[in-house]
Amino acid sequence: MSLLLWLGTVLGALVVIAIGLRALGGAQWAEMIRTHTTQLESGSVDPRGRLPSPARFDPREIEGLPAPVRRYFRAVLADGQPIITATAIEMKGTMNMSTTAEQWKPFTSSQRVVTRKPGFLWDAEVVMFPGLPAHVEDSYIAGHGRLIAKLFGLFTVADSHGEGEIARGEFMRYFAESPWYPTALLPSQGVRWEAEDDASARATIVDCPITLTLLFRFNDAGLIASVHAESRGAGVGKDGVMVMLPWDCALSDYQPQGGMQIPMTGEAAWVRPEGRKVYFVGHVKKLSYEFLP
Repeated sequence: MSLLLWLGTVLGALVVIAIGLRALGGAQWAEMIRTHTTQLESGSVDPRGRLPSPARFDPREIEGLPAPVRRYFRAVLADGQPIITATAIEMKGTMNMSTTAEQWKPFTSSQRVVTRKPGFLWDAEVVMFPGLPAHVEDSYIAGHGRLIAKLFGLFTVADSHGEGEIARGEFMRYFAESPWYPTALLPSQGVRWEAEDDASARATIVDCPITLTLLFRFNDAGLIASVHAESRGAGVGKDGVMVMLPWDCALSDYQPQGGMQIPMTGEAAWVRPEGRKVYFVGHVKKLSYEFLP
């Protein structure tokens, strides 16, 4: 057998193996996502009951809120806007896979969010190299956080889950992304607002046993420009413990969606001693909502 023929045979076999791994891994990953989505939906209504909620936005409920918060709700919600119970978000963008270098990889994702009992599931495919996908789940379900990444959907490269800081970090993502489902920020949905200055305010949300307070900054149009946390778990350091760093989310390109003004671009960044380092840029391609009747 000539060298070229031998190489062709080997490459052909590798392609067949890769196709088989992708099909098998994709099926197993999809089954896991279905299971976790069922858990998300079954926990979408808090059995203990949340605060009594109107079915529609009443401007009277924002009276007494800090001035930039009132301007925000008046800018993004019309009187009588139905209260969101669930959101589906389709997105594409890039992620930096390195904390020390620039290793940006493209991704596509589908995300399901429920608001009655706060939770979400982000299901993404990241193209590590041509023909080499990594599947990633980021989720907050019934008070538990989860981050799983698997090559081909089969080989685990990351698996963090549980309560404590992992859950807190995922709940923080839910809260920071709430401008995509803005009725979840209303006082009637359990959010407490406190004045910071003319262009920012602090918001607090509780999902027992987690209490979060984030700083929301508003632009000249009254829209949320960024959300800041003083401390969020940023993975595992050399000593095997989670590193806590300030964290920022920037939001832009607001467009009409579902009768509301919604940001179509978001980025996330760690604020390290050497400066702000963006690691995620996402562009919303499709949004759909479910509302209280």
